[in-house]
Amino acid sequence: MSKLTFFSTQCPGRQSVRVCLPGCSLLLLPFVFCYPSSTVSAQEEVQMKEIISPLAEGFTEEEDLSEFTEKLSFHLKYPLNLNKISSEQLKELFFLSPLQISSFFTHLRTNGKLKDVLELQSVDGFDVTTIARLMPFVTIQEAGELNLARIRTGTSEFTWRYGQLLEEQKGYKILPGSRYLGSPAKILFKYRYVLPDQLSLSIVVKKDAGEILFNNKSGFDFISGSLAFYKPGRLKKIIAGDYSLQFGQGLSLWSGSSFGKGDDVAGIAKKDTGLKPYTSANEYSFFRGIGAKYSLLKNIDLTPFISYRSLDAALTKKDDGTERLSAINTSGLHRTATEAEHKGNLGLLLYGLAVTYHKQRLDLGLTAYHSSYQHEFTTGNQRYKKYSFSGKELTNFGFHYNYTFKNIYWFGELAQSIPGGMALVNGAMASLSPSISTVLLFRDYAKEHVSFYNKATGEGTTAANEKGIYAGIHISPSRKWTISVYGDLFWFPWAKYRIDEASSGYEFRGSLSFKPDKTFKTILSCRIKHSEQNESTGQPINPTIDVRKDNYRLEVHWKPLKKIELQNRFEFTAYEKGLNTPEYGYMIYQDVNYQPMSSRLSGNFRFAFFRTTSYNSRIYAYEDDVLHGAGSGIYSDKGIRTFLNLSYRLSRHLRIWGRYAVYLYPGKTNTGSGLEEISGNKRSDIKFQIRYQF
Repeated sequence: MSKLTFFSTQCPGRQSVRVCLPGCSLLLLPFVFCYPSSTVSAQEEVQMKEIISPLAEGFTEEEDLSEFTEKLSFHLKYPLNLNKISSEQLKELFFLSPLQISSFFTHLRTNGKLKDVLELQSVDGFDVTTIARLMPFVTIQEAGELNLARIRTGTSEFTWRYGQLLEEQKGYKILPGSRYLGSPAKILFKYRYVLPDQLSLSIVVKKDAGEILFNNKSGFDFISGSLAFYKPGRLKKIIAGDYSLQFGQGLSLWSGSSFGKGDDVAGIAKKDTGLKPYTSANEYSFFRGIGAKYSLLKNIDLTPFISYRSLDAALTKKDDGTERLSAINTSGLHRTATEAEHKGNLGLLLYGLAVTYHKQRLDLGLTAYHSSYQHEFTTGNQRYKKYSFSGKELTNFGFHYNYTFKNIYWFGELAQSIPGGMALVNGAMASLSPSISTVLLFRDYAKEHVSFYNKATGEGTTAANEKGIYAGIHISPSRKWTISVYGDLFWFPWAKYRIDEASSGYEFRGSLSFKPDKTFKTILSCRIKHSEQNESTGQPINPTIDVRKDNYRLEVHWKPLKKIELQNRFEFTAYEKGLNTPEYGYMIYQDVNYQPMSSRLSGNFRFAFFRTTSYNSRIYAYEDDVLHGAGSGIYSDKGIRTFLNLSYRLSRHLRIWGRYAVYLYPGKTNTGSGLEEISGNKRSDIKFQIRYQF
């Protein structure tokens, strides 16, 4: 039997923690387990990067990732009490798998409330890495133990962010035709007040680059706000203003962001959090009105909601003078006269009800909502749009479930749209041993199914016209080694965009991680994807040909000094379409992170060189940024990418961030296209952020 190491510590503002871990496994737990108030701000970026960066591929917009990073920041400041936590709250720690969450509550029911953090070791599926990630966001308190000062006072947080591209783009020049109406500045202001377990208030104001800061028609380009009340009685919460709804497996009703297929094979099973205040700056994926959660019976909750919003849309006039809807704009950009003209053209009234049942290992849920659009949808003449939604009225129903039987977590959802068809997703996740877990998922989305608010697993974004089988396995043969592999087969029974007939494809992804100690980690991964596409010959008959894109990556993390961490990556990509000449790309970068535990100053730096044949062989890579501003950079063409981020704590309450980033394209006379075009071979931007907490 392996030797056990015991560790105890007393953290300011936290309960004493005592940990028991096998042998030197204690070395794997970063930052001990406590975060004094003076160092929380410095460490939250380190903690979030470790969790977010492996999952962030494809999230190019900072607003999408901020939804997740803000959740982590919130629970760093307000740790979840593991003895009073609900399943809905624990799901907000999205790095936990549904099976781990279910195992945790099974442990509580069997053994009672936790007395010591070391009990997490006995929860099925909780390894050293899981516990290390979990600890900064949770606390353990006895029933009735309260932090009265925190509950009585609440806290406020102001965040102001400014960003700008330094080179002048074509859209800002005085030229005939379309141009940007506003300045190149990108501005974000956020205010949030939280009275724990009682009330929260959020206000978000945003202006994108090229937009007018303030106009007489609508004031600031985007304003979002929510006021939420929480109560321990039957009326559990009520939210007025902007909110999100996330139920089931994202097939029928899911607003906001969601992780899809990636290195974390268990992440394929969604973790719904129900009704939540909306605090992101994404201008499309939310509801505006009133939502509430009411406890009808002990195990049955009702969530009624109503929303009215004005969406951006392009309208065209019919022969009879009425207007019809030709396209919805989800970007939230209003930079040109045309984009500004589309702003708020489409009224949407949406109302419905979600009913959820929860008892021990079983969760059941029903969702039903109706959408009434101001203008009529038209399908268009393209073949792939034959089964698209037409009309003004749409009703969606959904039934979802999850059930844990021994070491197997079953989950799924069935959805129906009227008009339209049915969609189904079913899956199972199993812990075969302490070191092996697997997941299997089947999906079948009818070509007639319509859901504008979904984040279901799939190749497309519409949860329609698709069938697929996903299988993944995660193996930890020892503390040092981790293996993750998944395969996904998919079919499209009807035509899709750029595919005029039925098609199919597959995706394979695997990663091997080796971490011999706390100072070194290396990851080798590959992704192979085959699909089909029109040959694009321009002929009346357009044959379908094979398209293949492969990615191979080697990544090394090492910590030569206590305050310095280095990260190296080499990535190679290959793209091939039919008999056309193959296209290749590669990227190599060096990251340097300076993150001391208690210093006022921290920062990171990247130097990257990349070369791709075209945009088809582009490479995505997570980029550090100011707090809550991170996303994935796009590396395409031939050039150099570098950025520097600095963060400085002026006082206990005030912290500032600064960023400078630049793309250099040697030998080019201009970069970008259209209104984004820049004369010269450089594209650089700056960003500045201030956060004040009190």
